[in-house]
Amino acid sequence: YVVNEVRWQFANIKGIWEGTTDPDYGKVVTIVTAAAQKELLTPALLAIITPIVIGFVFGLMALAGFLAGVILVGQLMAVFQANAGGAWDNAKKTIEDEPRDLAKNTGKGSERHKASVVGDTVGDPLKDTSGPALNPLIKVINLVSVIAASMMVTVATVDGVKVFEEHRPLAAQIAVGVVGVLIILIALYFSKRQVVMGRDEEEAPVAASPAPAPAASAASASPASKESKEQPKKKR
Repeated sequence: YVVNEVRWQFANIKGIWEGTTDPDYGKVVTIVTAAAQKELLTPALLAIITPIVIGFVFGLMALAGFLAGVILVGQLMAVFQANAGGAWDNAKKTIEDEPRDLAKNTGKGSERHKASVVGDTVGDPLKDTSGPALNPLIKVINLVSVIAASMMVTVATVDGVKVFEEHRPLAAQIAVGVVGVLIILIALYFSKRQVVMGRDEEEAPVAASPAPAPAASAASASPASKESKEQPKKKR
């Protein structure tokens, strides 16, 4: 969407090539923000709904096992992504520091460098975004689980001693399970939908203005050229 929007602006907004008109930055920011919010909806709902469904439907022991798996796997995945992304990034920098010799396939422009750029394209999101994002994901799941667990227990008195007993009515199990699964399925459905967030494709593109030629120096500029540059300013 961003690429199509940039192409549309270059083709339809006159003056961008010449530098006399500012692009519509707000449209691009809107596209990126809407896409980020749309993609964030499903994992956020999964982190919030899943512990509640597991706790009410399968019990506290299942919820404890779920939390243990989330913490263990999340920590391993975070370290893996950080190390793998850093390795790809360092590989590209190492190749760029080599002397440029296409015959020996070293340095910038070589096939090794092209391959490292592809790897770094994957590595940067791994070490900068998806890896660190697992930490708040684990925290959210733990927080929701602790809050939900307090709704699944009751305090009973046995021989004068207060103990916690698991309390999950059948109606609550069915209701939470059905509603939770429906919310997750709806979120998955909307996240997979392709929503057009760019310009309308029906608008006929206007031929883009050619890029201006290099400007002459101030000393060699003729009075006629100065008058032609000032003329549009007088009209405006």
